[in-house]
Amino acid sequence: MANIKSAKKRILVTETKAARNKAIKSKVKTAVKKVETAVAEKNVEAAKAALHTAIVEISKAGSKGVYHKKTVSRKIARLSKAVDSIA
Repeated sequence: MANIKSAKKRILVTETKAARNKAIKSKVKTAVKKVETAVAEKNVEAAKAALHTAIVEISKAGSKGVYHKKTVSRKIARLSKAVDSIA
């Protein structure tokens, strides 16, 4: 356990940031899962709608520093490719 005041503050800040990152990653995973299920069912309209929301969520996560910009790009590219394959 930390004894120094600044170390105690860092622990609190780290917990707050970890909770925020976890919530954002959870949103991204849910959005990705919706796209993948729509692609598996070969439902083009649902897949395109889910893709749009997924891209928004992934981009937000990237802009907030949860994901690296290349990770964001890769995730979006893979989802787009999957949706295009059924269209």
